[in-house]
Amino acid sequence: MTKEKVRIIIGSDHAAYDLKERVKMFLIDKHIYIEDVGSFGKDSVDYPDYGIKVASEVSRGKFERGILMCGTGIGMSMVANKFPRVRAALCTDLFAAMMSRRHNNSNILVMGGRVTGDVLALEIVKTWLETPFEGGRHQERLEKFDDLDG
Repeated sequence: MTKEKVRIIIGSDHAAYDLKERVKMFLIDKHIYIEDVGSFGKDSVDYPDYGIKVASEVSRGKFERGILMCGTGIGMSMVANKFPRVRAALCTDLFAAMMSRRHNNSNILVMGGRVTGDVLALEIVKTWLETPFEGGRHQERLEKFDDLDG
């Protein structure tokens, strides 16, 4: 699936728990190391708690990439992008997943468990993992907002 050995940290709230479990099994079947930080069931939880866990680890460089899911993906995107060196992309289709990697070098994929079906979600994950960053002029653009992190 990917050329390098990627380590992924994954988290979701209760609204996307079922999707997280499906994505997790898909990645395990592909022999990709996963660290699951929760949630671990369908009881109501606060999505920022899980977004913070994933984004902080990606921000610190402990994990190269992360995957976050909540009901729509909007809340998780907002939380994750508060962290330095995090480029979280809410992807609802294959083109967005591909371009988030090619041009934006996204390091956290965000999806909505209530708006994205299982089959499409797995294709989004596959596309996001397999698409390389193009660099070049896109790197120069990323540096313009990465500098805002201080």
